[in-house]
Amino acid sequence: MIATEVLVLMAAALLGLGFVAQQHAAYAEPLGEVLHVSLLLHLVRKPVWLFGIGAMVGGQILGSLALQEANVAQVTPLLATNLVFALVLAAVRYQEFLGPAEWLGAVLVSGGVAVFLASGQPHGGDLSGPAAVAWMAAAGVLALAGGLVVLALRTGLKTKAMLLAAAAGALYGLQDALTRGSLLTLEHGPRALFGSWYLYTLPVIAVTGIWLNQSAFDAAPLRISLPTATATEPIIGIVLGVAIFREHLRVDPQALVGEVVGLVALVVGIVILGRSPFLAKSEQGPQQPDSQRR
Repeated sequence: MIATEVLVLMAAALLGLGFVAQQHAAYAEPLGEVLHVSLLLHLVRKPVWLFGIGAMVGGQILGSLALQEANVAQVTPLLATNLVFALVLAAVRYQEFLGPAEWLGAVLVSGGVAVFLASGQPHGGDLSGPAAVAWMAAAGVLALAGGLVVLALRTGLKTKAMLLAAAAGALYGLQDALTRGSLLTLEHGPRALFGSWYLYTLPVIAVTGIWLNQSAFDAAPLRISLPTATATEPIIGIVLGVAIFREHLRVDPQALVGEVVGLVALVVGIVILGRSPFLAKSEQGPQQPDSQRR
């Protein structure tokens, strides 16, 4: 289990690095490209963005390897520590020390993950549940993401970025569940995998999540968009792990209190870290001010 946790933390580090690089490139794009395919077409020409995508893919591969040994409810909360790594990388880049707020946020994120895992003790998980439940759960997440995008179209830039990031985070959580489903199906052989809907839905969800996340990065600074996506992914991942794969969490009163406290600490820590000036500095570069990007 320790080796799996180390693998997930390595994945989180690559994800944090990837998100910082992606936002640095996306924020320089015109605001008119938000939610347009042209945004991705322009970003693929930028080496920094491609490096960020490569780092993110590397993190997802490590996360997939972890999902072979652990369930979604164990992996997704640890992946949320990617924001801590993003903060540390930004601090190293600008050669400045972390302040009290950053340390508090780091403690809340890491401590929240530890409390949740220790209290809930997530375990189990298989494909024995009805296929209709999996379809309904996936459709529910897609409906949630779609609703957030519709709301984003009617709001200002900062709110738009948060809503789009939340939609991306929901799809990332669904992506985690689909990855877990593909790996469980592969245990029954390649033929079972190629006959499974998990395999064919996964790339579509992954690309859509990336597109929404880049739109959020384009609309507003990293400190506004990234925390929302980072907080949404583990919550959706945990819910889907329980609903689709029948992963088990302890449900006695003491355990439930610990699980709630852990998740609240995780979300609060992510919000604190997201407001860090170190993440704000990663927004600096050749891009124009918001007033001139319309």
